[in-house]
Amino acid sequence: MTDANLTATSLLAIDVGSVTTRAFFFDAVEGGYRLVAQGIAPTTLEPPFRDASAGVQLVLDQLHEITGRIFAHADSGIIIPTDPEGNGVDAVAVTLSAGAPLRTMAVGLLEDISVESAQNLLSTLYAKVFDHIGMNDRRKLEERIDAILQARPDLIVIAGGTEGGASKSVSKLIEPIGLACYLLPEHQRPHILFAGNSVIATEVQNDLSGIVPVDIAPNVRPSLESEQLSSAQKQIREMNRLIRVRDNAPLMELSNWSGGRMMPATQGFARIVQFFSKYYPPGKGVLGVDLGASSTTIAAAFSGTLNHRVYSDLGLGSVLPHLLKYTSLGDIARWTQRNVSASEVQAYIQQKVLHPSSLPVTAKDNEMEQALAREILRAVVRASKTRFPKSAPQAGRGLLPWFEPVVVSGSVLTNAPTRAQSLLMILDGLELTGITTVVLDQFNLVSALGAASELNPLLAVQVIDTGALVNLAVVISPVVQARTDTPVLRVRVTYESGEEKKLDLNYGNLEKIPLHPGEEAKLSLQPLNRANIGMGRAGLGGGLKVKGSEMGIVIDARGRPLHLSSDASRRRESFQKWLKVLES
Repeated sequence: MTDANLTATSLLAIDVGSVTTRAFFFDAVEGGYRLVAQGIAPTTLEPPFRDASAGVQLVLDQLHEITGRIFAHADSGIIIPTDPEGNGVDAVAVTLSAGAPLRTMAVGLLEDISVESAQNLLSTLYAKVFDHIGMNDRRKLEERIDAILQARPDLIVIAGGTEGGASKSVSKLIEPIGLACYLLPEHQRPHILFAGNSVIATEVQNDLSGIVPVDIAPNVRPSLESEQLSSAQKQIREMNRLIRVRDNAPLMELSNWSGGRMMPATQGFARIVQFFSKYYPPGKGVLGVDLGASSTTIAAAFSGTLNHRVYSDLGLGSVLPHLLKYTSLGDIARWTQRNVSASEVQAYIQQKVLHPSSLPVTAKDNEMEQALAREILRAVVRASKTRFPKSAPQAGRGLLPWFEPVVVSGSVLTNAPTRAQSLLMILDGLELTGITTVVLDQFNLVSALGAASELNPLLAVQVIDTGALVNLAVVISPVVQARTDTPVLRVRVTYESGEEKKLDLNYGNLEKIPLHPGEEAKLSLQPLNRANIGMGRAGLGGGLKVKGSEMGIVIDARGRPLHLSSDASRRRESFQKWLKVLES
């Protein structure tokens, strides 16, 4: 692919997910880029097909039916660039989340410093860390070698040594890796990424490159106080691509279509979150959550600095049993409006493991699916909050920082039977704080746009501006603990027509104020009883303009953290009341 493709007119984005394959066709329409058509089909990477190209061909056929355009020939593949007859495309972007997580190992000097940084780098991929080796590892040399042989890693990340710091200790860590790789059959040897002290990078490469592929990245821990993962992102993405396409001809073909730029879907998603953090006014972060079948991504960006993590054991498909490491069957069942037992939740989990693409059939199934989604969101938030930078705008100890906006992706959240159900899942699962806009990725488009933005940044910006993402609601969540029915927020809404609406919100309640898409209104907010809405300090309010959305303005005064009644019948009554408010 030439540099000319970086400003291509038409673009095809293909996303191969663990359950679903999607294709999006973008083109210039009336002076701006638009999403022209999309196709969706089951992913065919897993048995019995074991060939991702079958699913890709299905979505390309759908695009052809919609547009009349031929995108690929059976014998010669994709047509690049667009031919004189108007067939083909000028560029292709490919994102991938299908397939088992990479088997990986992290190596470094100190477990809570360089080993942790190596693990954090690996967490930006669909990967599972099977073991780690550090300077204080008490295992003998042969035991370390055996650990590597048993882990059978696809990728080993070696960190350690601040810039100009330790070198001999890092070199000593390399010895078992070289010996273990030598003992492995050549086709099973891992790729190695060295992201440590640059002083010994050449030495490490010389020691290992005769045995295994070795790539060098900038130091992920240049000093004890700083971690810099972004500088190593390009290399680890390329190594991920090489591993994924190895011995997989259909994925190799897809990668070639994209000019070798095939991107993990999670990194495409994170790119858009990072872009939003530069686009929106400073003072808050931007949060993105993508709840998939085989993993969940959480990406937070603060003034362009990205904090990104993939939880490869948390998703609504075959990995569901791992959720029970983070929560209990009883905690999952508590989110249902009906009397659901722990055994029913267990049976539903087993069904999803066997049939990851299955959809809820009954109302009770739907409630269990949404209860699982809530607990997955709560698990990733608990695990991620401690990893946000200390400089992030804090709402309170143990709470989510202030964010604007919050981008949410994943079919269970974006395609619920009603928008009210979608929003309530998000509020219950994320426990948002302050004032924010919840944005739904209704077409699961964000990852593809992230990959497309590398080829054509203007395309991604213009497609987002056309409304491809849905503004679900402006959410105001006062951070406060008070007695039930105590006033915590006074609100005045002034509509463009001049009409005013005033109300006091009591602790424990959820309220919805209509404000339709295309409308604007002025909000005057006065926190009561030392409630904090993110305007500077507890008790401080102010005014702001807000735009309309599908659900309007929603005020969640149920408290942070959210506490549910221990009485099952009262809890179910609360759920029914909250949903009724949002659906009104």
